[in-house]
Amino acid sequence: MSLETISIRTEGLGDSTHIAFFDEVAIVVDPQRDIDRFQSVLESRDADVRFVLETHIHNDYVSGGRDLAKKTGAELVMPAGAAPVFRHRPAFHHEDIELGDLVLRPIHTPGHTPEHTSYLLLTEGRPRAVFSGGSLLVGSAGRTDLLSDDRAESLARLQYSSVNRLADLPDSVDLLPTHGAGSFCTTSRAGRSTSTIGEEKRSNPVLAYEDEDGFVKGQLSGLVPYPTYYREMGPINLVGLPEPSFDLAELDRIPDGVTVIDGRPVRDFATGHRPGAIGIELTSSFATWVGWLTEHGTPIALVLNSHQDSEEAARQLARIGYDDIRGVVRTPDSVEESFRTVDLATFAHATDEGAQILDARAPDEWERGTIDGSILAYVPDLADGTPEELRESQPVWIACASGQRAGIAASLLQGRGFEPIVLVDAGVPDVLRVASNPR
Repeated sequence: MSLETISIRTEGLGDSTHIAFFDEVAIVVDPQRDIDRFQSVLESRDADVRFVLETHIHNDYVSGGRDLAKKTGAELVMPAGAAPVFRHRPAFHHEDIELGDLVLRPIHTPGHTPEHTSYLLLTEGRPRAVFSGGSLLVGSAGRTDLLSDDRAESLARLQYSSVNRLADLPDSVDLLPTHGAGSFCTTSRAGRSTSTIGEEKRSNPVLAYEDEDGFVKGQLSGLVPYPTYYREMGPINLVGLPEPSFDLAELDRIPDGVTVIDGRPVRDFATGHRPGAIGIELTSSFATWVGWLTEHGTPIALVLNSHQDSEEAARQLARIGYDDIRGVVRTPDSVEESFRTVDLATFAHATDEGAQILDARAPDEWERGTIDGSILAYVPDLADGTPEELRESQPVWIACASGQRAGIAASLLQGRGFEPIVLVDAGVPDVLRVASNPR
């Protein structure tokens, strides 16, 4: 029996959906809500989809598992401990799901979530691949603090047993996790989308701890902040949402009572924008920042340039359950606010001259080096308030790693009366490299 697996990345989430093909039979693992892209792959292969597998109740996106199973006629399989309100086949530890020479063996791997289940795929009795979800990842493991800080340690102890249970599989078994590079669900910077058990035994630091206590200490140290919308995903995934629509109305003006998200590039937003708009450039991380900086479910109007894809914006937002999108405006109906953007040389000179500098990067980035005397404020922290040491009487020179987060920070601070100046196309590491006196 031939076996082929393909991985479809969702870059903004740092996740992968896996599709395994066995001759004309297919299995899909952990699909996001916008299932049309998976359907296209399946239809192009004329595949008979027999199972849609969910490894856990996801915290970072709305699942498309139920809808994909319904559309393809497949059986939806979920961890036995998940207990969603809709019909599914519960997966119990080591109770094999058989399909001729193909066998799916559920392995209870709690830690990332209590019900978490990995699926070992066997053909003709031979272990071939394991879909490990948020348990053992490439170069990392799923974090255990997403449900609450109070449960983080007990879940970390479960995770220790789980990742080592998976490491006991044969070295040749392919490892196919859901979370990977760019996901906030990892404890450290995860690597590529796939690996093998043997490679992880040789190189994954989470498998190198001598004992459980060392693993737990490592799991719970240095965790980065994660988006606030995560707290909404679990409850949503237990009940499901209707299929999303990506067709946004074109608006002549921005309606009243909505939050304006301006998705244009930072330079365009800086040139002129509506007062109170939040500038979040439409990149692969667009929805993550919208979900982090606005209350979940808030009504939104988008501002985009003529060449920007409104469907892509709607698709990203639908993945995290933002469905109340009133439409898109291609030309802002008000451009009363603006701010300066500068290049690296100008920003470095301002640093040498003692300008007021704000570093909008994440705490783990600060630890790798920042400009002496700069004010540290991660963008989500700015959404909650203004640092006390920030002086409104002076311009605020803002940098991140590339300019995107600095632009978001500028839109937040400008609404509070500050004069932002944003470094674009460069970041703090570049400033540290070229400034003659980075304080």
